[in-house]
Amino acid sequence: MVQVCLNGRRSAADGAGVPMSPEDLARSAAAAVAAGATSVHVHPKTPCGRDSLSPHVLAPALEAIRARVRVPVGVTTGAWAEPGPAARRDRVRAWSVLPDFASVNWHEPGAEEVAEELLGRGVAVEAGIWSGTGGAGRFAASPLGPGVLRVLAEVTDPDPATAEASARALLAELGAAHGRPVLLHGEEGGTWPVLRLAARLGLATRIGLEDTLLLPDGRRALSNAELVTEALRTGARPAPARDTGGQ
Repeated sequence: MVQVCLNGRRSAADGAGVPMSPEDLARSAAAAVAAGATSVHVHPKTPCGRDSLSPHVLAPALEAIRARVRVPVGVTTGAWAEPGPAARRDRVRAWSVLPDFASVNWHEPGAEEVAEELLGRGVAVEAGIWSGTGGAGRFAASPLGPGVLRVLAEVTDPDPATAEASARALLAELGAAHGRPVLLHGEEGGTWPVLRLAARLGLATRIGLEDTLLLPDGRRALSNAELVTEALRTGARPAPARDTGGQ
């Protein structure tokens, strides 16, 4: 499985290739799926470019993307998009259009409560476990662990020389991960070394302008589709994985 992460916390300052509006997100998702992506992760944005969990921001993004692709579409629930666990739960409760899945960062305050709200609404959960945060230990002790869709193992080490070692350490921390599938990915300079490791280990992975703006040779990526194409050429596995939950 190769998930495309369309935009992340980036802004228009990161270049015209980073999709922001619902229409641009939909076009970018369609091209990435045509290139081989089997799942989409998106950060819906306000008109001024801020990540938001508001139903008025989420719904247009999801509807536009779903009009163009037929693969599962997921969103962030990161604390930066809505500070305060109670506020994030309230946002999830207010969603009128549901994503297929949502990522919950297990090191953030209130993660389990947010995940529980999502599961109660029929939205599958990606358990985001960031390296260097203690999230792996919290997830190991979580009674919700066996019920998540998969573990999103995020290596935050941006150094290409050490990112693979950081990834192996994170996988060791995760251990059995409640028996859930693991999607392994890196960010910035660590993106490509971690993606190559995921390919060697036969793990799902992700790629996109959220994680890196650069191709392996250091050239600027023109689009999410170009990154997906390069990831598959690098050895990432294209076989689709079936997501459940949500709509």
